[in-house]
Amino acid sequence: MAEEPQPAAVQEGMEQPDAPATADDRATAKAMSSLDAKPDDNAEPKKELDMKAINDAMKNLETIGQQGEKKPAAEETSARKQAQEAMKRRQEEDARRKAVKVDQADVALLAEQLDMSKPKATDFLKSHEANAVKAMTTWVTSTV
Repeated sequence: MAEEPQPAAVQEGMEQPDAPATADDRATAKAMSSLDAKPDDNAEPKKELDMKAINDAMKNLETIGQQGEKKPAAEETSARKQAQEAMKRRQEEDARRKAVKVDQADVALLAEQLDMSKPKATDFLKSHEANAVKAMTTWVTSTV
């Protein structure tokens, strides 16, 4: 059999490089050697460490969840009112959009020129009070 060629920097009879002097160097050397090491199929996984880490994480989540549940009643009420007001404004906006009549020629124009689907063009026109020029101007200025 043919021998493997040696790199030019390696010569026969060379000694091993000196051991790392600092703790950081040793940790780096250990990490580098573990990259080259093949996993041992017979080695048992570290189940105890994994289970301990999982249990600690679950305890942390439980304590965080318990802290998050303690909201003052005033905060809950104001948040609920804000959500109700936002829902009411959205419903009013949807009702206003439904009441707007849109010309199908304008829908076709927007769909063709702005490369959008007809339902999207219809909704876009309704949000701009069925004004094709206003809708197209908004589309062009928002994409720039």
